[in-house]
Amino acid sequence: MQIWPAIDLRGGKCVRLQQGDYNRETVFGDDPAEMARRWVDQGAECLHLVDLDGARDGTVANRRAVTAILDTVDIPSELGGGVRSEQTIQEWLDAGIARLVIGTKAIKEPDWFRKMCQQYPDRLVLGIDARDGHVATDGWLDTSDVSAIEMAAQFTSEPIAAIVYTDIATDGMMAGPNLAAMREMNNAIDIPVVASGGVTSVEDVQQLARINMAGCIIGRSLYEGKLTIADAVNAANSVSA
Repeated sequence: MQIWPAIDLRGGKCVRLQQGDYNRETVFGDDPAEMARRWVDQGAECLHLVDLDGARDGTVANRRAVTAILDTVDIPSELGGGVRSEQTIQEWLDAGIARLVIGTKAIKEPDWFRKMCQQYPDRLVLGIDARDGHVATDGWLDTSDVSAIEMAAQFTSEPIAAIVYTDIATDGMMAGPNLAAMREMNNAIDIPVVASGGVTSVEDVQQLARINMAGCIIGRSLYEGKLTIADAVNAANSVSA
């Protein structure tokens, strides 16, 4: 199971939100590139980047910070937030992003997303953010009546790199992941599923590895020193071994 340390960007700074609430923000650093270097020095083999301003506004808002990260570290980085056009996809891939997470646009325009998946095979990730099992969009500001599993099932035949499945209720709350929801999604589809939300401890990582998640994203617990990347990697490897 891959460990994806998260770097969430807002206004060019490293932040974390609680339950996706832009009014419940904690700033953890004003140098995203240095944060990326710190995670790599601790053993990170990949990074999960989020443009929070882009997710909310539908634009590319933290280009300078993302570019600085790409210039500083040499590991695969995926990026989500504000990716809503083919031009943006091409620009980020050309800039060196390994894969892009697309949520709102994929959910609102599924035919467009299918076309992009076929045009950029294994480079796009479907981002599904769920509140009480239902899909949320536009930086989690809106919740639809579509279930997360129904949404994922629409794209099982496409060449998608993975699904990042975020449980909003647990995100940033330091209370553990929603294992039941993650297991249900993982069992329902054949696409690799990356768990996001609430991963706080070595035990959380082990539990996700035991239900065969392809990866997990870790945020606040790393920034607050509750969990180290080395411990998370070792926990995942201990289960797969």
